[in-house]
Amino acid sequence: MKLVSLAIGLLTANILAATAQAADVVRITPLGSHDGEFCAFDRAMVFEDPDGTRILYDAGRTVRGPDDPRLGKIDVVLLSHAHADHLGEAIQPAANAGTCAAPDISVNVSPRSNTVNIVVAKKAKFLVGGEMGSFFSKKVAAAGGEASQVLLLRFGASRKVGGVTFATVPAAHTNGLDPEFLEGPYAQALKENGLTAYLGPPNGYVLTFSNGLVAYLSGDTGLIADQKTIIHDYYKPKLAVMNIGDVYTAGPKEAAFAIDSLIEPREVIASHANEAATKDGKIIPGTKTEMFVKATKAPVHVPLSGKTLAFDASGACVSGCD
Repeated sequence: MKLVSLAIGLLTANILAATAQAADVVRITPLGSHDGEFCAFDRAMVFEDPDGTRILYDAGRTVRGPDDPRLGKIDVVLLSHAHADHLGEAIQPAANAGTCAAPDISVNVSPRSNTVNIVVAKKAKFLVGGEMGSFFSKKVAAAGGEASQVLLLRFGASRKVGGVTFATVPAAHTNGLDPEFLEGPYAQALKENGLTAYLGPPNGYVLTFSNGLVAYLSGDTGLIADQKTIIHDYYKPKLAVMNIGDVYTAGPKEAAFAIDSLIEPREVIASHANEAATKDGKIIPGTKTEMFVKATKAPVHVPLSGKTLAFDASGACVSGCD
């Protein structure tokens, strides 16, 4: 009986330990335009901390507004910069509308934006950098939310919401707000002259989760020395979400160099490829996504819409992996 009791006790302890370990992971779910694929407009991801804090990153055009059933509870919304493909001037009328290469985004949500609509409806905190704080405070309040939901976070500082600590880091890109997100004569004057409203520098993010995982979200950026001196040397991320679309951001070869030689995370999730990268969940040969995967020494995960990836504190993918 003693041996049986000991065996049962050991088995129970092992089950409890395995359960605790399984729960102590960060879950990342891409919210793209087409289920199970990585498509042209895909940027949005939901990060869930082990304590339940849920973060929406760059909602863009593929989150179908605040009523999108994939969203659930959202505590924090992050916006890397105010370009329309990240802020969201329009959204899909339904799941899988259009094609992976050219999603149907026929539902216009400007001048408010998809992001502001989600922030207001979810009563979420909205973390932004640059000069975006004062602009979005007014935007959120005008949409029925509270200006206090908008939290400014500039370079070199951090904020904590729930179990997650947030920092912004530089990105080499632009941050002009299209006049379609504005109203009145100023918007018309900008439009007539082909100009945008400047909202300060764009940024990436570094997130430190309650299990100890540190993740770098690149935003739209090219190669910058800060990826070595600040992101690698100071923050030491074990996981990276890297935009690879070329022309507007780092291309696949440049992004691979940034990952392997500058940032050096354990693993990486590709993002923002600006292409129909997969068919039936498999990478299409000849795509930028395939080029990035082949050029990168670190393991690369393709963000298939709706497929959740789970990462432990060391940056290792422990479930949902390719």
